[in-house]
Amino acid sequence: MVINEELLAARKKVSSKRPRFIRQESWRYDRLAENWRKPKGKDNKMRKQKAGVPALVKIGYRGPRVARGLHPSGYTDNVVHNVAELLRLDPKKDAARLGHTVGKRKRLDIIAKATERGIKVLNAGSLAPKEASKKEEKK
Repeated sequence: MVINEELLAARKKVSSKRPRFIRQESWRYDRLAENWRKPKGKDNKMRKQKAGVPALVKIGYRGPRVARGLHPSGYTDNVVHNVAELLRLDPKKDAARLGHTVGKRKRLDIIAKATERGIKVLNAGSLAPKEASKKEEKK
């Protein structure tokens, strides 16, 4: 189920016009990865924004403010470490992402509570409601 489809569409439209930012000289040397690094040289053509060199990362390429931080499903992404943090979320617009330091026991509690309240858990993985329900049966 996707929510905020119009926001995601606006973000995609802006993203389609955004150039692919690559690191200077990455096309020349295999040892340089293409991931972005800011050019800093004194006479650097890319820093000086000469014609014929790749574009520089600038704030004008940013996506719409209302669409920033949205998960591709349209929900806002919220990191959750315990049940108390989960209870602060709105099931209509927020989704929970379990923190990586949360152990299995607490994960099961959080997932069980989230399914009870109708909150989407983005990284439930194989611990989805079936194991959470087994834990409830043991109690």
